[in-house]
Amino acid sequence: MTDALFLLDTDHDDVPVNSDELNAGWRLTLPSSVRRHAIQAMRLKDGDELQLSDGRGLRIHAVLRDVQQGIAEVLRFGKEPQPVTRLALVQALAKTGHDEQAIDMATQIGVDQVIPWQADRSIAKWKAGRTDKKWRQVLESATEQSRRSWTPQLDDCVTSKQVVAICKRACVHGDMVIVLHQDATKTWEQLETGIAKLSDTCLKDGRPRTIYVLVGPEGGISDAEVEAFTKAGAEVCVLGSNILRASTAGPVALSLLARALGRFV
Repeated sequence: MTDALFLLDTDHDDVPVNSDELNAGWRLTLPSSVRRHAIQAMRLKDGDELQLSDGRGLRIHAVLRDVQQGIAEVLRFGKEPQPVTRLALVQALAKTGHDEQAIDMATQIGVDQVIPWQADRSIAKWKAGRTDKKWRQVLESATEQSRRSWTPQLDDCVTSKQVVAICKRACVHGDMVIVLHQDATKTWEQLETGIAKLSDTCLKDGRPRTIYVLVGPEGGISDAEVEAFTKAGAEVCVLGSNILRASTAGPVALSLLARALGRFV
């Protein structure tokens, strides 16, 4: 079984997170939040191994030496690079927590960037200082659950006009924007050639590129939005004959992308 992973709060936890400051055999005192989760909730004991991460690629493998004092010994550590081809989810705000379900599953699948979107038909509203905190907690929890060393980047909430700007920038930088829409005529299969070409280009020149997956709210994406995104260079496609919820459409598309990019082996 893979050792449990715990994220460090680099702003408050007094633990070195720079690999230059770490050494195998070095002993550290686990932050109180990690200690509560690892020892009190998960019942880890002396001799049990665990992982620690800063959420920015650092992965520390450690073993508990003194549960009472929360002391762990570093076994090994390393810095993991981000993928060259990045996956981003532009998730419309949705009611009853469907948007949070979407970003939770997307994190487990391996999304690298999450962009909240206040779509024309979004019933839920973005509340700065409240909604962003909740979304960040979801991303961090899913990062720990899936044992990732990179927590997805959470961007500011965008409007449909700002999504148009994302589409235009993508065309300039060689990125790709995929809009999932139930009435589209283009199928996912028709996009696979373009996805493979973008991935090959990234591998050849080493320059990072992003594939954005855009998912609308429960009421769907408006015709005006679809037209604006298409004119700005986005690809609009349908995943299949079944209509998926706002909570599942993005994760399904990201799963297909992750497999196409070789992330699932």
